[in-house]
Amino acid sequence: MKPTPPRMLAPALRKGDGIGYFSPSAPATHFAPKRYQRARAYLQEKGFELVSGSLAGQSDYYRSGTIQDRAAELNDLIRNPRVRCIMSTIGGSNSNALLPYLDYKSLCADPKVIIGYSDVTSILLGIHQKTGLVTFYGPALVASFGELPPLVDQTFEYFSSLLMPQETQEYAYCLPDAWTDEMLPWEEQERTKTLAPNHCEFLGTGQVSGRLIGGNLNTIWSIWGSPYMPTIVEGDVLLIEDSLKSIATVERLFSFLKVNGIFERICAIILGKHEKFDADGSGRAPIDVLQEVLNGQELPIVNGFDCCHTHPMVTMPLGVRVSVDFDNEQVRVIQPWVT
Repeated sequence: MKPTPPRMLAPALRKGDGIGYFSPSAPATHFAPKRYQRARAYLQEKGFELVSGSLAGQSDYYRSGTIQDRAAELNDLIRNPRVRCIMSTIGGSNSNALLPYLDYKSLCADPKVIIGYSDVTSILLGIHQKTGLVTFYGPALVASFGELPPLVDQTFEYFSSLLMPQETQEYAYCLPDAWTDEMLPWEEQERTKTLAPNHCEFLGTGQVSGRLIGGNLNTIWSIWGSPYMPTIVEGDVLLIEDSLKSIATVERLFSFLKVNGIFERICAIILGKHEKFDADGSGRAPIDVLQEVLNGQELPIVNGFDCCHTHPMVTMPLGVRVSVDFDNEQVRVIQPWVT
């Protein structure tokens, strides 16, 4: 596999900038129109111009459009100079289909913030691998900014503090006091989701640092071994998270990393909270499965980080160095992530 090109940064966002949104897989703007319009209005009230992708409101059953139409939608936003941030509307299952057709050359000529999560991991990693552009594992338009206060406000605070920063040399994460993975019908939701006290474990000692890489583990699997998957190298910090998976699937995914020698290369794991994990009656959690797969290997783990499918969601840059201080329970970005 080819090495990732030299790191490239997009300009930080400012009020008045255009946020273009695209639907690389599931048609959320079609099946959740009320939440979609609420999300648009929220970001407009924050001072951004919302630039609609060509597939907004469209549906082709399980997806927003054909592979070619979805790639064209994203390429149009890449080539639009008004658009300074490109945000997915939601994830799904088929974002990897777009990777052979994206205009990486135009993105190199005009770098911009690319952000999303879940199935969009394939696009975030593919763009980073092809161009060197730092991409962002963070909120999606409909899924995240269509949420109700106070959770949407907290997610926006993380988004804006990282992408509209006062300084770009270092950023320290302060995790939320409470979180939720409650699921309510999107088009009927009228109340804030029930919150639980937050708990994030730092399982290790000392301090490590390395390039942050990763995202949704089930999606990483969909591009593994392809020209669009960055090589995980010695000293990387691996971010992984998943949603709605059974314990059997989680064991398979963690073991996939084990048999590929990934745990021998990385210096730490940041494990996101697992939305609605199905323990199949075992009483076990994803961290228990991971530690069994590690089989005594002393690999430090941050367990339950809030960069995942739960609310609120922090924003994290992929392709830059982070520091994890296990003694002081702190994750920091320690290398510029925007210009």
